[in-house]
Amino acid sequence: MQSFMDNPTQDLALWTSFREGEKQALGQLLERYYRLLKHYGSKFMVDESVVEDCIQELFLQLYQNRSQINDTGSVKHYLMKSLRCHIIQYLRLQRRMAYEELDWNGSTVGDLDSETLMIQQESLEQLTKHMKNKLAGLPNREREALYLRYYENLSVSQIAEVMQVNPQSVSNFLQKALSKLRSQWTVPLFFSICTFF
Repeated sequence: MQSFMDNPTQDLALWTSFREGEKQALGQLLERYYRLLKHYGSKFMVDESVVEDCIQELFLQLYQNRSQINDTGSVKHYLMKSLRCHIIQYLRLQRRMAYEELDWNGSTVGDLDSETLMIQQESLEQLTKHMKNKLAGLPNREREALYLRYYENLSVSQIAEVMQVNPQSVSNFLQKALSKLRSQWTVPLFFSICTFF
């Protein structure tokens, strides 16, 4: 369930051009990844404007430091990992919360009012609400690992790179999260997780 079709070859060609000083190449990468990065950033429960600022800051920093930036095997993972660092740094500077207390609630808009909830009785909406409650009970890193695995379709090693942990830790996060959800859930988990995200 990817946000768009990846084109790693084209990405890497643009990355090389950008590192050689071509502003246009960096602009094209921003165009290609802006929506994905914005969606990923929203999972940290910060204002939309903060995510946008962090993306802008990330790309400005990339351009300023282009001569020192290394090559990468995946532009997508590099950008997601970098944005994650920018948002966490912002949160720490604002003293809103420590990293371990990041709220990975999947909703990006305000909670629905009680009248709207009464109207929305369809089974899919009820399923989504129930799944959100179950996911909200998971530790932050387990929720993040689920998001990267089932929404972004990243492999365990790619998730490890984005989250800056070892692959075994990612496997543990996923195994524990799915085990907890299975013990409380009878509907197929993959459908539920994708509906949530």
